Amino acid sequence: MHVVDTTVFFSPTSGGVRRYLTAKHEWYATRGPCRHTLLVPGEVERFEPGGLTTLRGTRVPGTFNYRLPLDPQRWSSLLEALEPDLIEVGDAFHPAWCAAQVAQRRGIPLVAFFHSNLPELVRRRMGGAIGGGFARYVRWLYRRFDAVLAPSRFMRDYLHSLGVTRVHCQPLGVDTDVFNPAQRVLDVRRELGLPAKARVLVFAGRFSGEKNLPVLFDAFARLGDPYHLLLIGGGEAKQHARNVTAIPYRRDVGELARWIASADALVHAGTRETFGLVIIEALACGRPVIGTRAGAVPELVDESVGQLAVPHDAASFADAIASLYDRDTEALGRAARERALRYSWGHTFQAQLNTYVTLGARLALPLATARPPHATSA
Repeated sequence: MHVVDTTVFFSPTSGGVRRYLTAKHEWYATRGPCRHTLLVPGEVERFEPGGLTTLRGTRVPGTFNYRLPLDPQRWSSLLEALEPDLIEVGDAFHPAWCAAQVAQRRGIPLVAFFHSNLPELVRRRMGGAIGGGFARYVRWLYRRFDAVLAPSRFMRDYLHSLGVTRVHCQPLGVDTDVFNPAQRVLDVRRELGLPAKARVLVFAGRFSGEKNLPVLFDAFARLGDPYHLLLIGGGEAKQHARNVTAIPYRRDVGELARWIASADALVHAGTRETFGLVIIEALACGRPVIGTRAGAVPELVDESVGQLAVPHDAASFADAIASLYDRDTEALGRAARERALRYSWGHTFQAQLNTYVTLGARLALPLATARPPHATSA
């Protein structure tokens, strides 16, 4: 069986979707029984069945180096030439329509992964009326898919509320070898020029509105010394608290793991997380997590591995951070690691493969080995 993943949410510096797709490709290459190809935007066009196939796209300003190919017909042609036996789509834009056309012509299963809650993002930025329109679009689009994968029960229930019924709960995973307590090797206080008594907590992710960074800034301003917030990510973080340091996210996930594992805990104020990939990565590093009692976060975090604060409430966050240091953080870290082991990428992709096989059997799909492509390109 040849599985092809296609999405525009993939760039050298993008976050969770890229980590998911990269881990998936590596798993299929080393352990999986199927071929796996990625079809994503890139700087140049490249055709590589079983590898990374790219279609040249225009860089989108103000994003994490995302590119948007402006030729849907070419996207469909490349997808057709790959001769997939199953297509998974990671966005709700023209790759989804291209994939639907190819899947219909080939008579193969079509799967969507609901990585991002597009209607909610639009609602926050453009208002309820436009957000409602996008919600209707999502319902109309995803009813065309044979299966929609939701990374959490929170997102599964949301899709059900829209009227999308063929939804499978498929949590994301974590590389438990890379994100590991053994990565606790940095002296973060010395690295940041802080006193030895500093209490260092880390946030990792995009510096974007939905992450609610002002809540964290307010919480750390309330706490003052010896608490210090380390921000690792991309974008501009406007903050006024002096006990905050920001450093850019680099492509090396091992470096990210070392920073997380070497801090005291992870803090995360987002309220609409569809899964919370960085949260499970912190748990895998043996670090407690302080998050919000909202979105998918409570599915990963409870009092056995950290603490939950009231959404959008800086005082509640400050209290949760301070009270964490009254607890046995090393015991919390051990429990965090044990929880994360249930979310290894191996568990994730084996469960997903079972879903694929079920779809193939239901649609009488011949699981043939992909033939050489009809066309290649420079």
